[in-house]
Amino acid sequence: MSGQDYRQLRDAFGAFMTGVTVVTTLDDDGAPIGFTANSFSSVSLDPPLLLVSLAKTSRNFQHFAAAKSFAVNILAEHQKAISNTFGRPVADRFSGIDWRTEQSGAPILPEVSAWFDCRMERVIDAGDHAIMLGRIEAFDANNEPGLGYYRGTYFTPAKSGVAAAGGPAVLVSAILEQDGRVLLVERNDGALSLPEARAARSGTSTALGELIAASGLEASPGFIYAVYEDPDEGKQHIAFLCPSSNGQPKQGHFHALTPDTLHRVADEALRTMLTRLADESRLGNFGVYFGNQRSGQVRRVAQE
Repeated sequence: MSGQDYRQLRDAFGAFMTGVTVVTTLDDDGAPIGFTANSFSSVSLDPPLLLVSLAKTSRNFQHFAAAKSFAVNILAEHQKAISNTFGRPVADRFSGIDWRTEQSGAPILPEVSAWFDCRMERVIDAGDHAIMLGRIEAFDANNEPGLGYYRGTYFTPAKSGVAAAGGPAVLVSAILEQDGRVLLVERNDGALSLPEARAARSGTSTALGELIAASGLEASPGFIYAVYEDPDEGKQHIAFLCPSSNGQPKQGHFHALTPDTLHRVADEALRTMLTRLADESRLGNFGVYFGNQRSGQVRRVAQE
């Protein structure tokens, strides 16, 4: 691929909204080392496995590739500075950080949302990166909202209203889009609406996955398109824009977002959101809405 192709591929990867982690271990001299990564994923519950990838060009690559253990620290919403420090070529990234250790000796950072202490299971060659597969030996988590990353910039979900622990009921909607059309279902009163489900303790990601599975479509989870409160109903709405490539819906039909279609959407907040989607689809410039059912703001995430 050309340099432009690489840039476009990187931008495409950036469309996936992730969390931010700092991966740590000790070098041969016992000194702490670490790097910022959003290429982190859970792999298995039984056995408990996770993975994170590291560029072979990293100055820490040889140390991590030879390490017997490492830790993954999921940064909290207020820890942008730590992310920036571990993402730059700083001489002592641990300066001023009161880190500690658990079973493996890998550094655990303070005030993180969660941490995982791992034994190195395997290092897998993967092109210009290596995948570190870790077996989780110990872990902990709290209710501190995590720091997000999307299209090259940080994203703080709790401050934007995404995290609502102990707050109103959370309703997850799936904007399943295919060839410029959106899947809408017909309510008992004949009005059109999006597929939606209440998020249980398992969280919004699980609810979204269940909505996609129930639709019968092949679709990617997509990204958050709107977050808004409805204090009158005591609910919080989170809508995900999910591209769909194949399959026929088990319920509802795909509709072009024409004025006639939008007129059949009775919920005013939903109608406004779908009208915005129709406009942004024509321009190819999407934003994320934050606010309530009546007013708010659209943030062009890449410009934050």
